[in-house]
Amino acid sequence: MLSRNPLTLHRRSQAGFTLAELVTVAAVMAVLALVSLPVAKFTAKRSKEADLRQALRQMRSAIDEYKRYSDAGLITVDLGTEGYPKKLEVLVEGVEIVGQVDKKLKLLRRIPVDPMTGKDEWGMRSFQDASDATSWGGEDVYDVYSSSQAVGLNGVPYRKW
Repeated sequence: MLSRNPLTLHRRSQAGFTLAELVTVAAVMAVLALVSLPVAKFTAKRSKEADLRQALRQMRSAIDEYKRYSDAGLITVDLGTEGYPKKLEVLVEGVEIVGQVDKKLKLLRRIPVDPMTGKDEWGMRSFQDASDATSWGGEDVYDVYSSSQAVGLNGVPYRKW
């Protein structure tokens, strides 16, 4: 039977990683970190874009619903407004329904925040404005858009969404 030397066993248990192994692991981790950084950046931007689409859809649906009520004669319409709300706040504050006492039609709980600018300020177009107008005429609110100057992942500026 071979006898084992206690010093040999002690040296083997203290054996560790070599410098080459540590450098290799560090290099692999650095490459993985560099690859994951752009993915995380695009994921955050994609999430903001989804929030922007949802906010625009919500406000445009509320504007369209207001227009349907005014076309049906359930909301009094001022001349020259074509049945669209005068401002976005009307959709939150509510408007009197014709023929009903103390009954207000509220189409939005609040004006959503533009995820691209972080403010609840939106660009607006009125029905009387030209389709390529960059400023709001002020007559009514026909459409809304982001006031951000940035461009989306699809190459289209947020102002044109």
